[in-house]
Amino acid sequence: MADHQDFYLRYYVGHKGQFGHEFLEIEFRPDGKLRYANNSQYKNDTMIRKECHVHRCVLAEIKRIVEDSEVMQEDDALWPQPDRVGRQELEIVLGDQHISFSTSKIGTLGDVNACKDADGLRGFYYLVQDIKCLVFSLIGLHFKIKPI
Repeated sequence: MADHQDFYLRYYVGHKGQFGHEFLEIEFRPDGKLRYANNSQYKNDTMIRKECHVHRCVLAEIKRIVEDSEVMQEDDALWPQPDRVGRQELEIVLGDQHISFSTSKIGTLGDVNACKDADGLRGFYYLVQDIKCLVFSLIGLHFKIKPI
């Protein structure tokens, strides 16, 4: 497994619509910093920004999830191009490998199955779901626990 200094992950999903630029962005930096931003202008909501440091064990688990997904071997050439509905971006540095994907927002698995490279996009889709679930759990644990 690659050293923690050789790992970086950034995920972005967003669109520009009647409420302005709405997006979700997640970033894991090599030093263990987790950055989370969620900008929703719906009903004049404000941007949520959270930052914390995660243990090297958390980074190791994220690397394991990325490696198990085999997304580093994929190519986004046949994936749907970003459009007016929105865009998703995934950038990962893992050791000496660096990938950067860009595709349209995915609403359902039906959207994935309609793609020319359904297997590759399905791997991307499930990896993103895993990353978001893990990050929402980490943010919830870190910022919602009330000290005694």
